[in-house]
Amino acid sequence: MTAQHAKIHVIHENPAWLPPLAEAFGRAGLPWQELDLSRGTFDLSSPPPEGVFYNRMSASSHTRGHRYAAELTAGVLAWLTRHGRIVVNGPAALDLEISKARQYAALEAGGLVVPRTVMVRDEAEAVLDAARRHFAPGPVILKPNRGGKGLGVRLFPSADALGAYLADAPVEEAPVDGIWLLQDYVRAPRPVITRAEFVGRRFVYAVEVDTTAGFELCPADVCAVGDAFCPAGDAPAVPAAPRFAILPEGIEAPLRQKLEAFLDRAGVDVAGIEFIRDAAGQVLVYDVNTNTNYNAAAEEAAGLAGTERSGPGALAAFLGRQLGEAGRLAA
Repeated sequence: MTAQHAKIHVIHENPAWLPPLAEAFGRAGLPWQELDLSRGTFDLSSPPPEGVFYNRMSASSHTRGHRYAAELTAGVLAWLTRHGRIVVNGPAALDLEISKARQYAALEAGGLVVPRTVMVRDEAEAVLDAARRHFAPGPVILKPNRGGKGLGVRLFPSADALGAYLADAPVEEAPVDGIWLLQDYVRAPRPVITRAEFVGRRFVYAVEVDTTAGFELCPADVCAVGDAFCPAGDAPAVPAAPRFAILPEGIEAPLRQKLEAFLDRAGVDVAGIEFIRDAAGQVLVYDVNTNTNYNAAAEEAAGLAGTERSGPGALAAFLGRQLGEAGRLAA
């Protein structure tokens, strides 16, 4: 493939998440193709095709039957990097995507505050003992180290309630990497979290997310049931108001600058960063999603849909600039 025929290659394992990007690429007239790493064979002795490679591998890939997609992606990214290809959300981003523990270390290194967290091997007895020693009397949040979309995140009022769950938990609910995280429950004045979206390591917009229906906070339309709601087991009824709403005022400049500096330091190009404010107003960051999706209804309501100020629009514009750079390098 010559520089003139270079494309944007979208690395993924879930085609259901691609249509919004395809539409944005089409509006911008950008050549692209998908690179589905739910499976694949690669000749590592040959150079990769020219172009820009945008990594959208998800921590939740194992929940769709693609247990080793992230591991395959790590190998492919190493191959691309060795040959000098432009990779958006490269190896450093993938490393954070598949480990919340490593996310928290990187966030704290960037001067950000994360909720108190204890990491435990997945034996039920060890998890329960850690909950009793570190979080008594409760409440406590249990989450898998490698999750995605808020999958597997559960709130328990006490260690005893956690123990009852662990005693009967199905084998398939065990964390795929064998690591559970126990975490402080942050009492917010309102039942909302904020998800700040970044493209090219720069702020795009912030979304306020209603958490009354549970912790699975995937904003993509394909996650939606009813009003953009990702079901969370025995959750309360879906709130009447939209679950996702773009904040017209964005986020305060010092926080925005600190989050952008974190992305620069961590080597992450595209991300949704989720945080919560406690009763004292302190910001606690608890998730970095490098496989970010966008809520079309929220963008429509905010007047952003179909523009470069939308998530897909900003992403297409950024990748278009990267593609131009790739063509210049390959010429």
